[in-house]
Amino acid sequence: MSDIDETDRAILRALGEDATLSSARLGARLGLSQPVTWRRMRRLEEAGIIAGRRLDLDLAALGFGVTVFLGVKLATRGRVALPDFERALSAIPEIQTVEHVLGLYDYRLRVVARDLSDFERVLRRRIMTLPGVGEVEANVLLSEERRPGPL
Repeated sequence: MSDIDETDRAILRALGEDATLSSARLGARLGLSQPVTWRRMRRLEEAGIIAGRRLDLDLAALGFGVTVFLGVKLATRGRVALPDFERALSAIPEIQTVEHVLGLYDYRLRVVARDLSDFERVLRRRIMTLPGVGEVEANVLLSEERRPGPL
């Protein structure tokens, strides 16, 4: 969809800040009527630009005080099928995201844990025991800042 105008961009920026905004509240904020706002939002959804809305949980409030990014390099011996490896990763609830990347590592994982000893348990008993895992590098998240994006 190449005909995105400044109003569409304003809608996307506002939803990026608060995805729970109704079309009425969003329209009032942008000086548009509710029906016009709703039609524009619907058009952006149908074009696949708005792919969904997400719930952003406070992991620390839920007891997950540690976030670790893992770089995982698969072993060259005993090649494992990538879909099988990804399926095995998805069975580990502490893994929040799985990204297949190009570079030093084959995968980048975002792992949450209650504390460092809990992370060590997940790493040793769940992740390192998966077939095909070779090198692993861990980076503990100290702080995170959300950026609004290119709009």
